Amino acid sequence: MKYTEKEVLQFVEENDVKFIKLMFCDIFGALKSVSVLASELPQIFRKGLLFDASKLSGFMNFSSTDLLLFPEPDTLALLPWRPQQGRVVRFFCTIKYTDGTVFEGDGRSFLKNAVEFARGKGYNFQIGTSCEFYVFEKNDNGHITKIPHDYAGYCDIAPADKGENLRRDICLTLEQMDIYPESSRHESGPGQNEIDFQYSNALNAADNLVTFKNVVKSVTDRNGLYATFMPKPLCDRPGSGLHIMLLCMKGTENIFVPRAEDLGKEAKSMIAGILDHVKEITLFLNSTAGSYSRFGTLRAPKYITWSHENFAQLLRVPMNNNDENAIILRSPDNTCNPYFALGLVIYAALEGALQNYSLCPPTDLRDDDIAAVTDKLPASLEEAIEAARNSSFLSERLPENLLEHVLMEKTQEAKEYAACEDKDMFETIRYFYTL
Repeated sequence: MKYTEKEVLQFVEENDVKFIKLMFCDIFGALKSVSVLASELPQIFRKGLLFDASKLSGFMNFSSTDLLLFPEPDTLALLPWRPQQGRVVRFFCTIKYTDGTVFEGDGRSFLKNAVEFARGKGYNFQIGTSCEFYVFEKNDNGHITKIPHDYAGYCDIAPADKGENLRRDICLTLEQMDIYPESSRHESGPGQNEIDFQYSNALNAADNLVTFKNVVKSVTDRNGLYATFMPKPLCDRPGSGLHIMLLCMKGTENIFVPRAEDLGKEAKSMIAGILDHVKEITLFLNSTAGSYSRFGTLRAPKYITWSHENFAQLLRVPMNNNDENAIILRSPDNTCNPYFALGLVIYAALEGALQNYSLCPPTDLRDDDIAAVTDKLPASLEEAIEAARNSSFLSERLPENLLEHVLMEKTQEAKEYAACEDKDMFETIRYFYTL
């Protein structure tokens, strides 16, 4: 919903709002917030709120001065799980320097720029997402365990599926925040769930992903459970991915709608652009050392291929003759910063269209046959770092100091992972309790 600053202040007064949570993501996608009294909001709209970024590695070890948070009125949302008296609302924020210029590590601004660049070329991207996560039990002392919430399988129902009411609670909470899930189900793994979201503009889609993770964590905790978006919390079970559905409008037409039983030239070039750059941007789609144990297992993608029908390929391009036909990118996971991830996917698609990339034939081969004819996704965090370091595409799209800091931090993480003999223990300590 569109709000002006005046309308926000009126809403705060009329709805007994006492606290404001100013939310923002660091460059790695970790959600942060600062809480203020509602009476401070008019001044914060004018002057912003100072915060100390030097304490957060996700702000590029920034220490020369404070940064400012400026709440975006359009992102106003009540937090339904907080008290109904003295209510709490949240805003997402733009991050700026004290001179008013936008901080290079502000992912929302990066995605805004990508959307505006696309619009200037005549394209409007709409994005839907499909998000997977696991739910685990807590013991009698409230400590997190690795015991799955249930042992149901894909699309099972209660009582085998114990997550039915939990997903209902999550979806109803999201609806109260004007975020509309399209469907939900039990996924293949024990305690694994999936919720799909309707198409929206790219910025809303990224905001909704950040909100969704916050809601899932809060609702599961309220139910005495623990949710994790770790890509592979159980080594012998399916991993959790973030499938991105990309729909592109040019004028009033969706360019991914097939015509005469084939895709148009622009659609093919966009797909080719994503395939050509996906290896370079994988570090921003799958950002942890634990992300890469998911690739190539239990239908998760491994090769840089596309198909119309094969659900195991990196990119699936259905040939449905309807206005919502979209391409589906299956490699990302929820360790990413969605603003940078979606922005880079959009830029890759646009480069393909603007440079008239040629699309290779679809692939429906077995793995042994695919390996002989196509490239692979990075098999480790080290490989993803190397691909990103050598990428002219990333160096042209991302601020130099941002890219350097990501490479430095992730190189250190990769070294720590390689030096650890017990990889399962490393992933549990580093990711299970935080993602």
